[in-house]
Parts: sequence; structure tokens; C-alpha cells
Amino acid sequence: MTENEIMKTKNLFLLPALIASFGLIPAGRVMGQTFTTLHSFAPGTGGYYPTNSDGASPYGELVLSGNTLYGTAEVGGGSGNGTVFRVNTDGTGFTNLHTFSAGSGSFPDVTNSEGAGPYGGLVLSGNTLFGTAIVGGSSGNGTVFRLNIDGTGFTNLHTFAAGSGSIPSLTNSDGANPFAGLILSNNTLYGAAVFGGSSGNGTLFALNTDGTGFTNLHDFAAGSGSFPDLTNSDGAGPFAGLMLSNNTLYGTAEVGGSSGNGSVFKVNADGTDFTNLHNFTPLIYPGGTNSDGDGSRARLILSGNTLYGVSHNGGASGYGTVFALSTDGTGFTNLHNFPALNAPFPYPNSDGAVPNKLILSGHTLYGTAEIGGTSGNGTVFALNTDGSGFTNLHSFTLGTGGDFPTNSDGALPRAGLILSGNALYGTASQGGSSGNGTVFSVSLPAPRLTLVHSDTNVVLMWPTDNGGFDFTGYTLQSASNLVSPTVWTNVSPAPVAVNGQNAVTNPISGPQQFYRLNQ
Repeated sequence: MTENEIMKTKNLFLLPALIASFGLIPAGRVMGQTFTTLHSFAPGTGGYYPTNSDGASPYGELVLSGNTLYGTAEVGGGSGNGTVFRVNTDGTGFTNLHTFSAGSGSFPDVTNSEGAGPYGGLVLSGNTLFGTAIVGGSSGNGTVFRLNIDGTGFTNLHTFAAGSGSIPSLTNSDGANPFAGLILSNNTLYGAAVFGGSSGNGTLFALNTDGTGFTNLHDFAAGSGSFPDLTNSDGAGPFAGLMLSNNTLYGTAEVGGSSGNGSVFKVNADGTDFTNLHNFTPLIYPGGTNSDGDGSRARLILSGNTLYGVSHNGGASGYGTVFALSTDGTGFTNLHNFPALNAPFPYPNSDGAVPNKLILSGHTLYGTAEIGGTSGNGTVFALNTDGSGFTNLHSFTLGTGGDFPTNSDGALPRAGLILSGNALYGTASQGGSSGNGTVFSVSLPAPRLTLVHSDTNVVLMWPTDNGGFDFTGYTLQSASNLVSPTVWTNVSPAPVAVNGQNAVTNPISGPQQFYRLNQ
């Protein structure tokens, strides 16, 4: 156990017989969550596509290595074409690692050597970051790139090909406009391009980490109508990143499918056996409502044989859903409908609306909603995997100003979250001190131990949950002393859950022990 891990201990208790003999030691209240703005992106010039020192409009989720977060800003930087940045988890040490190069034309109609608009976030392998740029490159249709974590060694691994026609009807050999981030397995990167391919409806692709071996794994089928109002067999516009399990890729298409409202799909990692697992159902107007959702633009997550995801629209109010389904396409369940927005401006609601990518810890799903909440600027939320216990963890505050409101914490969080220890980390695409977005953290509630004297025993107890926060994953450990290096061992037998409390019973007799809950 490292010193850093010891410092992260949630609760530490001394249990000599002397202390236990006093009977009950009262438990403190379970801590609430704390929101912290780690970085506000700098002011710039140029409206929607500004130039500045550090970037603007961070849309992609972050990646973490040690105590350092890495991310992308779609625009901004010295050229206005976006940046790759890093910042410590305590908000210090912000560094612009790379500004995407200038070129011919201006964002988004730009061609250059590197790409422009790194929308989809990053994937980290060792000391190398990999990502996608939605436009730029020699064709203007985007790139796949890599960069060392110290900002050196930028390499354009792949430029998406030129083609016939124009977006959204452009057709080519490999795809165009990769909004989604990548995933990495061994030395192979997998991704999705929203447009291009043989039908113009997007592609799934793979390439090696050195840029060789680019393969178009799947061309989304042609259909009736034109993007975005088209129907087809498999979906169209794969805006979200992929998820890999064993040899199977899972993903979503924003539009297309039998109703035109998108699909959930799977395909083997070599591109064979594409299967449409679920077609989102038709919308009912006015209101754009349905039973399951519409327009999924976020990566799926997998637990066991269950996929979890979100739709940006549709559902009972038309403002999105959280859903689950089995990996074979059966058992689709609408876990949560985001409520309608309330007039007038800023159009608030209780939960948020238009949700983004989920993450899973224990039995709790965490995500962001782009709009809604108490100020209309979005939320961070939690939800149990059975659909119960929805909790609005944070509503982004109301800002001042026009198209780029300024506030203390950010606005319009369009990226998913990451979880490290007891904190969530994410980005907001607008707001902050300049209106150009923020990097933030949300600390989560943690369970607290209670000690109860019971005859010749001491009972150690901690709650199983706290108002929707699942405390699964905490383990009771003991050590005979705190002299470094401290040796912590799991306490046996395992706790018994009774009336919402985990309980472990130990005898008072014997040497003193130190106890902690470790996650």
C-alpha cells in the first residue's frame, strides 16, 4: 500500500478494548458531494471559433494518468483549430500540449497537415495519447493522430480520404468526420466516422497504433431518404465511440434504422457479423416522444451481459433516456426518462435533459446532461442500474452574457465523466470565467464507520447506500499498526447487510487493531 493510497483512506478507527468498553461511538453524517472548478479556459477572439492561449469548447471526456488529466478542446489555441491539454487533478499545472496547425480556410472548412477540431477526447497507452480530429487534414475530412504526454512527437496517423459530393452526402473509401473518440486493444485502434463510406452514412474503422493497416470494418447501409431523415437496415451516423468486449465491438448509430431514430449494434472486431440489436421506435408528435429514446450519441458501457446507454432525445418527455439491454439485443429497458423543460428561459427542470455518456461504479451509473437542471445549463447525475435512486449531483449555475455565458462552474457539459477514487472529473463546453468552458471535479459521498459495543464484541457498521449512492466496492481492512509500510488485510468474514447497514462483528479481546474502509 503506497503512502498516496493511505492518504485516500475514507475512515480510520482505533479499536483497543479501552475504547470499545465505552459502548457506542456515534457516526458522523455521510458527506455530500463537492463541486470544484479546476480550470476555466481563457478568453479569446473570434466568436464561435476563437483563438486563445489554451483552447475552447472541450467536448471530449478526459483520461487520467497518475494525478494528471489529459483532454482536448475542439477549437481555440493559437490557430483556432483546437488543442490537447493537461491539468493536475487539483487544478494546478495546466499546460497546452499541442495547438493544431493553421491551414487553408478557417474552421470548420479547413485543410492542414494535422487535422482540426479534436472533439472526441483521447485514449492513453503508456506515454502516448491517441485521438481524432473531425475536420482538417489534406482532404478536410478529419484525421487520427497521436502525441506524447509531454506534447512532443505529434503524428498524423491517418487522413480520411476525399470523396464525391459534400457532407452529409459525401461518399469515399474510409469515412469522414470522426466525432467519436478511439478505443485501444493491444496495438489496434478502433473508431467511427459519422459520414462518408460507400453510402455516405458513416463507417467503423480500425488501424494500428503506428498508422499502418487502416481497415474499413463496416459501411453503414444506404436507405430511403437522406441524412438525417433516413431509414435503413443498420443505422447511420455513428457519432459515438465504440466499446470492445472480447472480440465484439458495440456501438450506437444516431439516425437510420427502421424508424430513422437510430440503432444499437454489434460487430466482430474484424468487421464480420454486423448485427442490429435494437431499433429506436418512431416518435409521436407534438413533443417528439416515444417509449425508448431517439438519437443516441454516447458510447455504451458493459457490465456482465448488460449494455447501458443514453439517448439524447425521445422518451416520455422528448428529452432523452437512460436505457439497458442485453448483449444479444433482448430485454431492452428504459431505466429513466428525463423530464420536460419548464418555460420560460432558462428552461430549468429537476434532472437535466439531453444526457451524455455513462460510467459505472458498483451499481451506480454516473453521467452528464447537456441542458436543464435548476439553471438550464446542465447537470451531473447518478442513477442505480435498476433505474432507481436518480440523483442530481450538481446543476451548473446560471451565467451572464449572450451566446457564451460566463459563470463560476461551466455550462453545457457534453462529455462523459471519468471516476478516480472518490471523485468524478469532466468538462463543460461553455461557461466558466470566459465562457469558453471548464474542467471540473465532483467529490462523491463516502460511507462512514460506526462502532457499537455489543456484549463481548464490537460491531463495525457502515451504510449500504446513501440516498441513491451505492457504496458497493468498499472493503473493511485492518492493520496491527500504522508504521510504514503498513500492511492492510481484508477482514473476514465478509459483512452482513441488515436494514441498510453492512455489519462485521469482532471480539473485544485480543490486540488492538486499526480499521479502514478502502475502495
